[in-house]
Amino acid sequence: MKRILVTGGTGFIGSHTVVELQQHGYEVIIVDNLVNSSIEVLDNIAKITGIKPSFEQFDLADPAKTADFFNRNKDLSGIIHFAAYKAVGESMQKPLEYYRNNIGSLLNILEGMKTCALGDIVFSSSCTVYGQPDELPVTEQAPIKPAWSPYGNTKQMCEEILRFSAASLPIKAIALRYFNPIGAHESALIGELPLGIPNNLVPYITQTAIGLRQSLHVFGNDYDTPDGTAMRDYIHVVDIARAHVVAIGRMINKRMKHNMEIFNLGTGHGFSVLEVIQSFERVSGLKLNYKIVDRRPGDIEKVWASTDFANKELGWKAEKKIDEMMTSAWKWEKALADRKGQQ
Repeated sequence: MKRILVTGGTGFIGSHTVVELQQHGYEVIIVDNLVNSSIEVLDNIAKITGIKPSFEQFDLADPAKTADFFNRNKDLSGIIHFAAYKAVGESMQKPLEYYRNNIGSLLNILEGMKTCALGDIVFSSSCTVYGQPDELPVTEQAPIKPAWSPYGNTKQMCEEILRFSAASLPIKAIALRYFNPIGAHESALIGELPLGIPNNLVPYITQTAIGLRQSLHVFGNDYDTPDGTAMRDYIHVVDIARAHVVAIGRMINKRMKHNMEIFNLGTGHGFSVLEVIQSFERVSGLKLNYKIVDRRPGDIEKVWASTDFANKELGWKAEKKIDEMMTSAWKWEKALADRKGQQ
């Protein structure tokens, strides 16, 4: 059985990827510091798959603890690296924390891989590396522009670190640039669970609808888009998780064509903030309390993916539509409320 390290594996995308890995026969070990996730996720993964993944709690930005982990786990077949701070807005307020955490953790992992002769890493990248593209849909060949946020800049820098490492070390890397992950597992046992006030649109929508938030802020309605609100390529988290399984299999089965490969993960369609709200209202039957406020620093106007390369080269394609995504997110939010009510 191939053993895969998933960093940040109790987080939103990480936990869904652990489920998909286990369901494809991989053994998983998770490393997470739990600063933005919950230990209960492990039990919920086990409820879905019948297998509770191995788990170690520590901060990968700590060089000594990371080195010790790799010295004890030299039998890994691959690494999927999610662990990072991930909020665009927060990164504008805490740039040094983002650089120290996101870049430091990757460097420590690569040092561990080098020491233990481990060769394969899938990196959780982001469409934020493109900034505001000149052309849409954006392809993997689009120029990397100056970042609009420290968060986006850390993803750019990490990709460069991987590119140079793959050129000079016996390391292969796949960077998956995903767009806007939303939704939840069909079981409603795992989903997006931000600690504190959500930075992302969909959990803010569902928390407002369930009564945890008084109203939803829509940041700007004066963008150059059909309804004036920002547009993004929203993709279901399970579709993204499945792409990571495909990527790790591509590495293990020696099908990579270059030491560093990059793929967009999106649906190829852009939806505005108001269109996402309308989708939620459609599937939930509720009217959402929202108000238009000023633009938010660091936000770009519009972006959506060209997925042709990932569809052809990986043999992967996003399957779920926007209403399915919003239905699963609302099911997850209601399940959370039910569990809290039973406590």
